[in-house]
Amino acid sequence: MNIKALRAFRYALSEGTVAAASELLHLSQPAVSRLISGLEAELKLDLFDRSGRSLTPTPEGVAFYREAGRILDNLDEVRRIADEIRAGRSQKLRVVTMPRIAQFLSAPAVVEFSRKFPEVNVSVDLRARREAGKWLAGQEYDIGIGALPVRHPEIRTVPLLRVRALAILPKDHALAGEPAITTDMLGEETIIRLMPGLLLRDQLDDMFHSAGITPASSIEVSSSQFACALAAQRAGVTIADEMVAEPFGDLVKTVPIVPERWMTFGLLYSRRADPAQVAIEFERLLKDHVRRVCTLSQTMQDLTDVGTAR
Repeated sequence: MNIKALRAFRYALSEGTVAAASELLHLSQPAVSRLISGLEAELKLDLFDRSGRSLTPTPEGVAFYREAGRILDNLDEVRRIADEIRAGRSQKLRVVTMPRIAQFLSAPAVVEFSRKFPEVNVSVDLRARREAGKWLAGQEYDIGIGALPVRHPEIRTVPLLRVRALAILPKDHALAGEPAITTDMLGEETIIRLMPGLLLRDQLDDMFHSAGITPASSIEVSSSQFACALAAQRAGVTIADEMVAEPFGDLVKTVPIVPERWMTFGLLYSRRADPAQVAIEFERLLKDHVRRVCTLSQTMQDLTDVGTAR
């Protein structure tokens, strides 16, 4: 497949015109148009609608870019990789992590790893749980960090810790002084919950369904962190855990949910190859961090002795 044609498609889609793509590629507009037409013929797809004056991607073009966009973006990485190999700096640790645990779990381990191994380049990608498994199975990353279980035949998991579900309330909320909160106590509250299809949303829906409760009103968001931010601004109550709530400090109050609900997090590895040495070192540092934070918490339990990447 012609790499120039892929770049022409990528720039034409992102910039919106063949003229802009031709400037970026240092090619004439007819040359860019021929490259895109050749790619369409090879793929047997109509990537752009040319019926009007503007260059509009077809649904097939959008779908192709959505699936192949990361590969197209990585084309520009080839030269950088070659430069690093020539310079003797070719070691790299590629991490993929769920956004909701990136700050609490992933960031401290990345900082410590970079201090101990300054010669290793580190890349960290934040992806939703359902996306991380796909890219890890394709060996785009050396190690992943996310919620368990992950049911994917190409993914092997290693437990790290489990965290108790907490009600995240505005600091001056009427329920903030309760030792524990039952689901039915939240029946009249505005519940801030995640979009359908996300793991925490499924768990929250199950909690209310089990109690036979339908929230009076709700706000749907795509991020646990944003849900906590809304709770801090008195928009409602959300269900999360200590890791997500920690950055908001005194702006929110966390109260355990009863009956107890726990969520497990761990490492994700591709089954296609043994873990790289840099991933094993990163795992060791991450487990050290998990052990430290769990000793200071009553709502997190250390699971680092349950499994290993080796």
